[in-house]
Amino acid sequence: MGRRNRVEHMEEGTSTVPKRTTAAGDGLDASAANRPEHGMVSRSVVLQCALRLVDRDGVDGLSMRRLSEAVGRDPTVIYRHVPNKAALLDGIAEIVLGKLRVDTADPDWAEQLRAVAHDFRRLALEHPNVVPLLVTRPLATPLGQRPPGMLRPLEDVVALLTSVGFSGVDALHIYRVLFGYLYGHILTELQEVVERPEESDDVLRLGLHRLAITEFPQVRALAPALGDYDGAAELDRALDVLFIGLAATVPAPRRSARKRARK
Repeated sequence: MGRRNRVEHMEEGTSTVPKRTTAAGDGLDASAANRPEHGMVSRSVVLQCALRLVDRDGVDGLSMRRLSEAVGRDPTVIYRHVPNKAALLDGIAEIVLGKLRVDTADPDWAEQLRAVAHDFRRLALEHPNVVPLLVTRPLATPLGQRPPGMLRPLEDVVALLTSVGFSGVDALHIYRVLFGYLYGHILTELQEVVERPEESDDVLRLGLHRLAITEFPQVRALAPALGDYDGAAELDRALDVLFIGLAATVPAPRRSARKRARK
């Protein structure tokens, strides 16, 4: 979706983050419909309720008290499944990343990674308030202490790449390059702010008229491109550059074990 087309979805005419309903009870009604009235409360129920709260109110609006109200249980029940706020935030990131699918048997590794990248972008746009957790929680939690779902993309991408013949070290390098770019791309797409969305002139819409043209001639000249940002197209173009660069610098994959087994 181009930035110009996204303007009508912006909150209060300033942010490119899609507007979410914040009327009292809207988000909690959904969690209430899914919370159990009787019996045991599972970790999955707790995390799904937490995700809905973050989707509605942001990470700052999440607390153990509010979560226990959404689940309909005493806070002690919540603490049985998530011992602290850090574990809760890790769990929220885990269930979103758990929706990311990697076909480890795809022989076309580049196209599979392209599909993964677009799937990651889709999840980020569906859960924009969770994006900071997707970016920061893996860095805040030691590798061996991360929830299994948080590690699954790493495991599956490395499995995909080693299956077509890349070494484990090269596969890890490709994973880091890909997701490092994805984090930056998503943060840029979600956090760009349009100053005056009602304006048709890109210089005015983006507030670039405040910049002296003698000091920032290049930025001013790029106003149309800056104002018509297409996240999906930008992602594809960057992936083209990324894969060309990898092909030029990473040793070509050896024949995969699957191919050798067929001979």
